[in-house]
Amino acid sequence: MRQKLIKSSELAPARAGRVLSGLVAALASAALLVLSPHVRAAESNEALGAGDMIRVTVFQNPDLTTEARISEKGSILFPLIGEIPLGGKTPVDAAKGIATRLKSGDFMKNPQVSVNVLQVRSRQVSVLGLVAKPGQYALENSSAKLTDVLALAGGVVPGGDEVVVLISGRDGSKTDVDVPALYRNGSAAANPEIRSGDTIFVPRAPTFYIYGEVQRPGNYRLEPNITVMHALSLGGGLTPRGTERGLMINRRMPDGTLKKIDVKTGDSVRADDVIYVKEGLF
Repeated sequence: MRQKLIKSSELAPARAGRVLSGLVAALASAALLVLSPHVRAAESNEALGAGDMIRVTVFQNPDLTTEARISEKGSILFPLIGEIPLGGKTPVDAAKGIATRLKSGDFMKNPQVSVNVLQVRSRQVSVLGLVAKPGQYALENSSAKLTDVLALAGGVVPGGDEVVVLISGRDGSKTDVDVPALYRNGSAAANPEIRSGDTIFVPRAPTFYIYGEVQRPGNYRLEPNITVMHALSLGGGLTPRGTERGLMINRRMPDGTLKKIDVKTGDSVRADDVIYVKEGLF
């Protein structure tokens, strides 16, 4: 019995040591919580906005966990404190505001609050025109590359122009962007940044028309630096009755009037030109 008691007494300090170690660890964790800010939020520095879905968590208070979509007024309803404005704040600042309200209302002494973004809808861009899926798209970050946003919209459909128009949401300025040139140059810096409120518009590609004595009269896409000769080849060439003499273009002038212009095969073709091939006399 004595030997057993001795062994037990010998083990007691070890057990006490383990208990003490556990207490020290717990106190250290508590100290970290006390010394840390009231907020343990998502690392995102992007401002919250109407439509964003967030989750608010209060440490050791699971009943207060709230998932809410920020209203058009930029606020959410939170237990105990009611409506609180969050629009325009980062998740860190939003969590600080909730913690402050909980503390000032005497609901908690030292609330630890975190705010996490579940879904972003406030940072949106519009993609319009000849794309597969026109509409509004949410930016996960403050900006994205133009080609990435076009890809989200399914890309440019046949008939869409290779030069798209970027309309700034800040000042309304317009910039023409040659998309194929971005890939040819291989420069990431030339790929414009798209920010919230911007609009990408894909216009219809410029075309010209051929009618008269050609094999395939109709409407054709205008390629860069195309000549009348090239245009005729796209139309399948002349019919046996057609002649290159007296080729004519009906061209819309800047003032809106139509003008008939005698042209040669080496002359350039412009957007909306109508090329007419006459019938030969012999």
